[in-house]
Amino acid sequence: MDAAFTTEQSEIRRTLRGLLSKGVPAGPPGRGGSDSTTDAGPGYDAALWARLAGGPGLPGLALDEKYGGAGCGTTELALAFEEVGRALVPLPLFATSGLAAPLITALGTERQRSALLPGIADGSLTAALCLPGAALTTALDLTRSDPDGTWAGGGRAGGIQAAPDGTGCWRLYGEAAQVLDGHSAKLLLVAAHTGGFTRSRTLLFLVRGRDSRGQESRGQGARGRDSRGRGAGGLRRTRWTALDDTRPQARVQLRDTPAELLGDDPGADVPGALAATGRTAAALLAAEAVGAASAALDRTVEHVKGREQFGRPIGSFQAVKHRLADLYVRVQAARSAAYYAAWDPREGVLALAQCLEALRTVTGEAIQLHGGIGFTWEHDAHLYFKRAASDELLFGPVHRLRAHAAEAAGLLTPGLAGSGVPAGLAGSVVPAGGSRSGPGPAPGSRDVAEV
Repeated sequence: MDAAFTTEQSEIRRTLRGLLSKGVPAGPPGRGGSDSTTDAGPGYDAALWARLAGGPGLPGLALDEKYGGAGCGTTELALAFEEVGRALVPLPLFATSGLAAPLITALGTERQRSALLPGIADGSLTAALCLPGAALTTALDLTRSDPDGTWAGGGRAGGIQAAPDGTGCWRLYGEAAQVLDGHSAKLLLVAAHTGGFTRSRTLLFLVRGRDSRGQESRGQGARGRDSRGRGAGGLRRTRWTALDDTRPQARVQLRDTPAELLGDDPGADVPGALAATGRTAAALLAAEAVGAASAALDRTVEHVKGREQFGRPIGSFQAVKHRLADLYVRVQAARSAAYYAAWDPREGVLALAQCLEALRTVTGEAIQLHGGIGFTWEHDAHLYFKRAASDELLFGPVHRLRAHAAEAAGLLTPGLAGSGVPAGLAGSVVPAGGSRSGPGPAPGSRDVAEV
């Protein structure tokens, strides 16, 4: 196995780093100024998105060439995510290329793929995945498995419901409360429950984000209000005030909204497709977290080199050197895990847990070592910390990611799943206040002490 990057992969990293470092500040566009666009528009720099789509073809890196993509794989896309995370620039990349595009490729008909994927590849079409409630980590099989898709709602209430309208189309009812880039996406992939109680199943539907004049919706107006275009009939979208402005979130409400079934098989394994997408998405998020952690560490090193105390740079003090050395080791270990997950997405969940933990630790230390400016708007250190906290809330927490990975690998017995007890020690566990069932050493004996 050759772990070195190819010339093409190295060129992708170099090109993206150059484009993202030319006058592109971290954080949401226009933040802190009188012309701030944080509360208006799509929440990202549309001109930058167009340049990234037209030059290196960022949204279509992993799409097939016949749909206008570059024909690359998960490794190349993960390298791109690492550079985007390093710059901490808000882009609809994860929602569009990390979640929506793989699902369209896996479940869509050839007609749907030919109609939608070229727009995603050239950046003219952005997309978002709408899941009911807080079902993101469950649907993507990150913290809990649910192959039956019960997270989508059941029976006649809860979640998002879909019903045929008798003309070959569908109508959607319900609400998705936490949709990444949902306020600005021109295409929504909505997971909805259909079939009633006796034949319940979860399917994916396509909803176009159009305004009342039939034109593409151009995004969100003032934060906390509905977007200027309410989209297809009965579609209302509201951008939330989120902890991390660089990863916008929205509420999507569906009231008798017309939709098109993704694919032509009503019996398609949608939960399975979502779980497969989740493994790749975890690898991409891990790479993004490594990029953010690496940038936060680099900025901190530069700061302690220039900040003086007692007539010398604070970076020359041994205590500071030790802290930075520990952070460097964490970042390098996380980067190794992220690169391995890009090569084998089946390890994406564990890699994501390690990278999120490294990002949280590094950004917390960065604020401490930056001193009084670390948490103010005059410095970018707090933006990286907010990304760490927000990502762990959205895709974690870390201990659940690891527990789910351990359970999936068979390291926990079914009866003790989630308790953290390895299968090999299951026979020696005594419930609190109870007695041992079955043979084994008596409490306090040498055998128990050795175990």
